[in-house]
Amino acid sequence: MRLRNVKGSRERIAASPFTYNEDEESNLYNNKGKWSEIFENDKPIFIEIGMGKGQFITELAKRNPDNNYIGIEKFSSVLIRAIEKREQGEKEGISLPNLRFIRMDAENLENVFAPEEIAGIYLNFSDPWPKDRHAKRRLTSKQFLERYLKVMKKDARIQFKTDNQDLFNFSLESLKENEWNVSEVTFDLHHSDYLEGNIMTEYESRFVAEGKPICRLVASK
Repeated sequence: MRLRNVKGSRERIAASPFTYNEDEESNLYNNKGKWSEIFENDKPIFIEIGMGKGQFITELAKRNPDNNYIGIEKFSSVLIRAIEKREQGEKEGISLPNLRFIRMDAENLENVFAPEEIAGIYLNFSDPWPKDRHAKRRLTSKQFLERYLKVMKKDARIQFKTDNQDLFNFSLESLKENEWNVSEVTFDLHHSDYLEGNIMTEYESRFVAEGKPICRLVASK
């Protein structure tokens, strides 16, 4: 799906005090191993890769002030909507010092985070990259699983949700082939025992309204 360009989004992202930008002029890579200093505490740090418009991670940060959260999104036209949500929250008196955003490609995780810096990863409704030749681009491919291991704590978990059953089946196989432990597997989250505490993304809200089942799993190494 082609994304509509939002005029001025890159400039607004660059000006945001709680957003870090991956570009030639950015010092993003200098933050590697220093995210606790940026948050000014030693609370666990969780990331969402491909956060879209930020509904999920913003609500997660609201509900869990004892954790720190970083939303990662590579498309400026989408990230700007998450920034707008946060700005609106600030105007309404909702301060989220435990939330930051990064505009970057997830292929560069190990340039931004140090070994064992991340306490958990959320993957929500990732691009399925349906063509076989693009399999390595899927966020649950062997290549990405190896990237995650370079930044995750030993007891960290990946939580993955999707409406795409082909991607979900691929993910199950990929995780098992790469010797990850898989648990809490369901092909219909909203009619399962794992729904308690679930936070819906924008996509999830729409899919559930349309009656589409949501697949979910948890993985650890």
